[in-house]
Amino acid sequence: MPHSQSGENPATPETPRPSSPAAAGQPGPAVPPEPAPAGAGTDTGAAGRHPGAAAIPGYDGSTSPQPGVAEPERRVTRAGMIWVAVASALVVLVLLIIFILQNQELVQVKFFGLEGAVSLGMSLFIAAVGGGVLVAVSGAARIIQLRAAAHRRRVQAGRKR
Repeated sequence: MPHSQSGENPATPETPRPSSPAAAGQPGPAVPPEPAPAGAGTDTGAAGRHPGAAAIPGYDGSTSPQPGVAEPERRVTRAGMIWVAVASALVVLVLLIIFILQNQELVQVKFFGLEGAVSLGMSLFIAAVGGGVLVAVSGAARIIQLRAAAHRRRVQAGRKR
């Protein structure tokens, strides 16, 4: 079985040896290094920051994905929407609990002849819930109004046939 001169495995290619004596660590005239390819040192794109990134289509913004290869379509499901709504509501509730716990000073509250002392956080929370109820009632009234109008249009369209 033939071996290479350096005694390495013949299947692995030999690394090129430096041609100048100075590069080999021997005394001699200094040879300037070869200039780098144009733009190699000034690359500020994704491939310069992340080696091998240029091979990923669309990673650096300059190359586009291959035609005909589409990303899988992400479907929005009701379960996903419910999960996001519940998670968001839990975050808001945690923030409200923290707000109420940090505002425990008692304040004097008067409303239509009623009078009492309530913690500041709880009184602001009650005010916010009251505002939300007003918005929900007005929104429900508008929805009922629009549904009634749509029902009248359907009934009139059915009579004309």
